[in-house]
Amino acid sequence: MSKDERAVVETKGGKVRGSYQEGLYVFKGIPYAAPPVGEQRWLPPQPVKPWEGVRQAQTFEATSPQNWSPLNELIPDFGIAEPRSEDCLYLNVWSPGLDDARRPVLFWVHGGAFNLGSGSQSPYDASKLAMRGDVVVVTFNYRLGVFGFLRLDEVTGGKIPATGNEGLLDQIAAIEWVRDNIAAFGGDPDNVTIFGESAGGMSIECLLTMAPARGLFHKAIIQSSLGEIPGMPLNMAVKVAEQLIGTLGLSANDVGAIRALTAEQLLAADVELRTRMAGSGGGPVTTITTPVMDGKTVPEVPVEAIKGGCADSIPVLIGSTLEEFRLFGMISPDFLKMGEAEMVKGCQMFIPAERVSGLIETYREARARRGADTTPAGIFAVIQTDFMFRMPAIHFIEGQQRYAPTYNYLFTWKSPVKGGILGACHAMDIGFVFGTHNDSYWGSGPAADRLSANVQDAWLAFARTGNPSCESLGKWPVYGDRRVTMLLGEDCHLEEASYDEERRAWELIPEVFGR
Repeated sequence: MSKDERAVVETKGGKVRGSYQEGLYVFKGIPYAAPPVGEQRWLPPQPVKPWEGVRQAQTFEATSPQNWSPLNELIPDFGIAEPRSEDCLYLNVWSPGLDDARRPVLFWVHGGAFNLGSGSQSPYDASKLAMRGDVVVVTFNYRLGVFGFLRLDEVTGGKIPATGNEGLLDQIAAIEWVRDNIAAFGGDPDNVTIFGESAGGMSIECLLTMAPARGLFHKAIIQSSLGEIPGMPLNMAVKVAEQLIGTLGLSANDVGAIRALTAEQLLAADVELRTRMAGSGGGPVTTITTPVMDGKTVPEVPVEAIKGGCADSIPVLIGSTLEEFRLFGMISPDFLKMGEAEMVKGCQMFIPAERVSGLIETYREARARRGADTTPAGIFAVIQTDFMFRMPAIHFIEGQQRYAPTYNYLFTWKSPVKGGILGACHAMDIGFVFGTHNDSYWGSGPAADRLSANVQDAWLAFARTGNPSCESLGKWPVYGDRRVTMLLGEDCHLEEASYDEERRAWELIPEVFGR
């Protein structure tokens, strides 16, 4: 009997047949919930209807409907080959053995501003990660944009009781599938680490607060989560729904017409509303649909819930890249041409005007001493990065480390691609975590391979033990009072109070983060 013939596993829904590829059993397109179509659109995920016989699980299934983004051109590897369909609730499994070895499980939540992406994108190919660590890796799709994060309850008078968090409920359903089925794939349901980047990291922060997710995972790796509040307030979510329905020319009372909308109509309305909300700024805003901080499904703003001990038994590894914002800046052709006046005006959009000059000077002086880029674009990129990513991560650590071991990293690898203009920008860590780095975005060669091995070893050690210390990187202490941070780049090393001048400068502007 060939290994392919042995790649049959019985799940709660029925038998699935995967394939054997270079030492791994790979299963693609396993349904973890019923298709959220027809009357089930905008409702919580429902159980899979069991099937007879053996279901083929050798090709990826459809991903959630989504619009094009300029990021697709900047990072072509994140293109999606699979069709788009509301019937998208599928997951994928990579395992070294279909046995009772009870390997650690890593469950990946993809990013994409809650509007883009899938678990089948090529940078998330988990072959190298699963093989290197003898672990089981799961990726999956969840409902995106107006299909997973549109709050319709108030607008329709409860006739469509969508919370705006159906995409998060999909994530919980997928982790429940792991709990119920992963042992048959050689994994340990009692040792599950969820890890995700950008909107995936924001999702994890929300999941840490949600009662139905409690006990489903045991460790968390949060990569480049965005903002102190990973979503929108309830009143804003209701307003978005009202405006979206108005954009479609429908009455909120005409529930039948709302349900009958095609995916294409909803996607078109999403673009129209985002463009309108951007005003004179040009193209569409990134997203108008994110998790809703409704006090019920997501009971509390995550960073506040963390301070109260909602994740008191869960070790967390959290960090960001050094220059996250450079990726978003590159969407604008004039970003690198930014002058001093444009930098000041940009900072005044999120910092009180009287505080801007002092903050800029702190960054300019600190970067000059390090020999870093002190052009207006370079300074603005790191100020935005710290505002959007690094400072929220530090605030999360300060809350969580009271209750569980908490570790911090800063990803400093600068891509050599495109003449180096990307720097250590957003999504730069992903290719190194999965070992899928290449010259389209991340860079390649011995130094890149060494960094990938270091990062994978740390992530795998954390998944196995809750501590990222490993042979390749050495001992990695918790963040603690000394603010210990692992810098991950061409030279991986620990620092205490890394980039602390900039961090302390934000403490002089407490109104920015409401602290």
